[in-house]
Amino acid sequence: MKKELTRRKPFMSHAGGLFFVLPSIITVIIFVYGMIAWTFNVSLTNKNSVSVKKLEYVGIKNYTDLIHDERFTHSLSNLVKFTVVFMLGTLITGFIMALLLERGIKGEGFFRSFYLYPMAISFIAMGTVFNWLLNSARGKEAGGLNLALQKIGLGFLQNDWYVSEKGAMYSMAIPAVWQMSGYVLALFLAGFRGIPDDMREAARVDGATEIQIYRHVLFPQLTPTLLTVLIILGHVSMKIFDLIIGINGKSYVTQVVAVYMWESTFDQHNYAKGTAIAVVLLIMVAVVVVPYLRYTNKQEAYR
Repeated sequence: MKKELTRRKPFMSHAGGLFFVLPSIITVIIFVYGMIAWTFNVSLTNKNSVSVKKLEYVGIKNYTDLIHDERFTHSLSNLVKFTVVFMLGTLITGFIMALLLERGIKGEGFFRSFYLYPMAISFIAMGTVFNWLLNSARGKEAGGLNLALQKIGLGFLQNDWYVSEKGAMYSMAIPAVWQMSGYVLALFLAGFRGIPDDMREAARVDGATEIQIYRHVLFPQLTPTLLTVLIILGHVSMKIFDLIIGINGKSYVTQVVAVYMWESTFDQHNYAKGTAIAVVLLIMVAVVVVPYLRYTNKQEAYR
């Protein structure tokens, strides 16, 4: 009798746990994977306007059309420019700030909060502010950064910012770098603090200088943190939408893939093209995130 009870307890505990998470599982299946399947299904049809009554499957035609779509290639090019500047700028800025705080300074708590504060601001609110800060007007009508440069005698540094097609996406990366640098600082600082002090002391005993300790002892230990930072920043940059809308709306000059997807789907009512762009964007994000998830799962298995 006792043996039967002990056999039933694990089963009942597992069944109870499954019953507890079942609503979440059903919700994810319907509203995540179900919607992904529905989106992919629409992308294979001819639903390119509201007036289409009879749906017909056209295969991968909507995807092949994107290759020859100048608007899509332009938005993809803009996204690449934004991603490169955003990732490099955020990575370098956040790492330098983490390095300075890791060395130990007075008021470290204040600086951590100060650097992390931009994370509390939404991209759309920040975009509205930077729409004024990056005003391209000059002379008497100058405002924002151009006005500040003009007042301090650095008028030659005034810029067209997001108006000029050549430098528009680089300008768009400025507020994104400002917001995410604090987050990168926190990740790198946690990485530094996670390194045992014994490793530093052992290196000092062996006669290593501080520069050598950082180069050969500390920095190699930050490789997992660096990988995490790159994955997160790449994921954020690929899905960027609200910041672009907040600063320059749906302008062709600063249009990225997510903005073009919105315009195709909700403005032009070309649902087939919009969902095809959404699937391409999903694949781009998956290419970045899935290898990282596999890597982290392997690391957890080894532990």
